[in-house]
Amino acid sequence: MAHYEVTIPTALSPQEAFDRLAAVERFVEWDPGVTSAEQVEGDGPGVGSAYVLKVKSFVGSDLALTYKTTAFDAPNRFVIVADEKSLRSDDVITVVPDGDGCRVTYAADLEMKGAFAIMNPLLGLVFNRIGDKAAAGMRPFLDA
Repeated sequence: MAHYEVTIPTALSPQEAFDRLAAVERFVEWDPGVTSAEQVEGDGPGVGSAYVLKVKSFVGSDLALTYKTTAFDAPNRFVIVADEKSLRSDDVITVVPDGDGCRVTYAADLEMKGAFAIMNPLLGLVFNRIGDKAAAGMRPFLDA
């Protein structure tokens, strides 16, 4: 399993930062690995909502993943999980007050399954680069 984690400070209030990031369909605005995002279940963010995210895959073509919100504690933390035949991805966003703003921690775990599980030992190397690009996009998204 590959793990990525980064903490980003922002001047936004915890509620503003949480609301911005909990709108999963806006991931395309900050994560360059996401080429499209559409809510397919639920009405807005919250437990039970689901999103189809098309993400750039390792082989070049986009991969459609269905993420479901499994935990939602506004304005503190939410979790979205994609559990597909070939992979499982868990993304956790946590918001902690810090002075007049807050700190946002983005943590993601990725595990390949089935025939693709052979890639797990090397996945961390690629996953760190993908995570760094997402974090680079998240910084201006939280400061806009």
